[in-house]
Amino acid sequence: MDLEKIDHWIFDLDNTLYPSRYAFFDQISARITQYVQRHLGCNLDQAKAIQKSYFIEYGTTLNGLMHNDDVDPQDYLHYVHDIDLSILDEAPKLAPLIQSLPGKKYIFTNGDTPYAQRVIERLGLDGLFDSICDICASDYRPKPEMIAYQTLLNKTDIDPLRAVFFEDMARNLETAKSLGMTTVWIDGGSDWGRPNWNDQNDSKGNFIDATTDCIETFLTDIVTKIGN
Repeated sequence: MDLEKIDHWIFDLDNTLYPSRYAFFDQISARITQYVQRHLGCNLDQAKAIQKSYFIEYGTTLNGLMHNDDVDPQDYLHYVHDIDLSILDEAPKLAPLIQSLPGKKYIFTNGDTPYAQRVIERLGLDGLFDSICDICASDYRPKPEMIAYQTLLNKTDIDPLRAVFFEDMARNLETAKSLGMTTVWIDGGSDWGRPNWNDQNDSKGNFIDATTDCIETFLTDIVTKIGN
């Protein structure tokens, strides 16, 4: 990573700014299943199958529900993000690291802004980010669709050639790399997060510039190198 040219720092939210060991996103996944079950009037197993198939085909379950089942996206987002944040601990080591990065910092998430703000505040990271680009801004078109990234660039002054993107879902880094961003995969140990997450995807991850299983350790190294 050429740190001299990086002055835009883009972060995914879930399982990126906090460790996947919290299994925090499991709450959201369960709420998604409940929403599918309630909206479509199906049983639990059917709801899980639909949730998975929509995620694979459309990038998010929400996108699939909007395409096929006439779902109100705001109703969906309000329901699935109505979760208990208390299991998340503050990130006292992460806050000063993000603050020390030169340039601007952004959140780029397939969630919505109210949810992102709640998580950021819970982690003690509020006030550190210049902008949040959420799924609503791209008319609910999610990463890894190009339109989501174009929305991010249009909303901000990000130069992709001077940007680094941190993300736990490897497939979301491929589009970023095609735009010229430096890419860092946060490997949380999830099969879904891996470059070859789908048997139909034979990608070997050549769009990933760096990999870490701990964003704090990775940013500590960066801040140390910048300081030297």
